[in-house]
Amino acid sequence: MRALLSDLEIDDDLSRVDFDRVHSWLTTTYWSPGVSRELVERAARGSATVIGVYAGAQQVAYCRIVSDKATFAWLCDVFVDETFRGRGIAKAMVRFALDLPYSAELRRWILATRDAHEVYAECGFVQLPNPDRWMVRLPS
Repeated sequence: MRALLSDLEIDDDLSRVDFDRVHSWLTTTYWSPGVSRELVERAARGSATVIGVYAGAQQVAYCRIVSDKATFAWLCDVFVDETFRGRGIAKAMVRFALDLPYSAELRRWILATRDAHEVYAECGFVQLPNPDRWMVRLPS
């Protein structure tokens, strides 16, 4: 699937992803500091969908969706290159994800963010209802 955002192209073609660039971005984030390039690529290849945004041949943004494509999806690794921020690219990627053919049937989307609540709220995300029902298992 492809879409246009002004002079940029949003695409879910995994073969276009510049994993060296994505790896360099994700190692600077609070959620993946020091992540290996091999792990970044393996995570992408195991994901239901990977979305890139491109200015010509240059990748300028990335996100991925972990999903069974039937009931549940987790939006993660949303990143926009610093020089392209402030143009609505993250919101456009999220909307692109929400418009994927399998998205209409999903019962639940989740994500975690430390500082971008407003971006996701504009795309329909709300605080987790019944957080007391959710649990997490972290490695020791």
